Amino acid sequence: MSATVVAGPFFEDLEVGLRVEDAPALTLTDGLAAAHRAILGGRVRLALDVELCAAVTGEPRLLADPQLVCDVAIGQSTPLTQRVIANLFYRGLAFHRLPRIGDTLRSSTEVVALRQTSAKPGRPASGLAALRIRTVDQAERPVLDFHRCAMLPLRDPDGVTGHADDLAAVGVAERPAGLVAGLLGGWDLDPLRAGAGGEHAPLEAGAAWEVAAGDVVSSAPELARLSLNVAAAHHDAGADGRRLVYGGHTIGLAAAQAARALPRLVAVLAWHGCDHLAPVFEGDTLSSRIECERVEPLGRADGGELLHLRSRVRARRADGAPDAEVLDWRFAAVAA
Repeated sequence: MSATVVAGPFFEDLEVGLRVEDAPALTLTDGLAAAHRAILGGRVRLALDVELCAAVTGEPRLLADPQLVCDVAIGQSTPLTQRVIANLFYRGLAFHRLPRIGDTLRSSTEVVALRQTSAKPGRPASGLAALRIRTVDQAERPVLDFHRCAMLPLRDPDGVTGHADDLAAVGVAERPAGLVAGLLGGWDLDPLRAGAGGEHAPLEAGAAWEVAAGDVVSSAPELARLSLNVAAAHHDAGADGRRLVYGGHTIGLAAAQAARALPRLVAVLAWHGCDHLAPVFEGDTLSSRIECERVEPLGRADGGELLHLRSRVRARRADGAPDAEVLDWRFAAVAA
């Protein structure tokens, strides 16, 4: 009897409107958070210090690091993209609520646009699938809603699907500051500001920070496994002997570096856009430049601000190849 092949769909198997939600739900635990932090070095203070979290939020349960939540949501979307060649962008990611340790996350993934790429000599036929991911908690409360774009191979190398959707406008809307500020209702940011040290002067548009010490990319398949990411490119080295590092790994290291540069950072609450410019491989060392594009006062008595930041990440290659720009990430974060 022949065996059933366990693998994800090819590009021509997808159609706009297809929706799947059969990835396992995942409960956020202390152990999961610790393993995630060991790989990425997350420094969100409200995910580290239970007493500070209680003082700021009024709830004794630790905040789950927002990057952990994002990684789980992305991982739960990968059954449709097990054959992924590359992930081109994430757009419009915005938190509707901030989960705590002990919450359980479940995600659905919908195909919203498809475009076959132009054929190139020596390269297999491929297409781009724009996906919308919606994540809820155990009480069906919305947590995340965002888009990502995956490149997938065609089963037929000479196939023509006719898919030609415009992906330029997928997920580009920014989230208003008022909705972001609503996530912090009832919080008191003063204890976090007092414990963060450093400058307490208001941050200004145009400010920039260079993170001098880079972070080596390690434990890449372990991060994929703990976040339920089943994309084969992150587990199987394939013909060229190299595994592609999951894009969220690069973003997570960039987030940790941003928190080092900005000790008053409370949490990243939205991604305006996130473009992967080149692949990252295990052993590469990543450094970043963070720029403040604009600042929005939140009108709070405790003086919180919404920072619109841009992180540009550069990789120093482990194999001696020339350095490369690998990530351009624009995001909104609250500072105390």
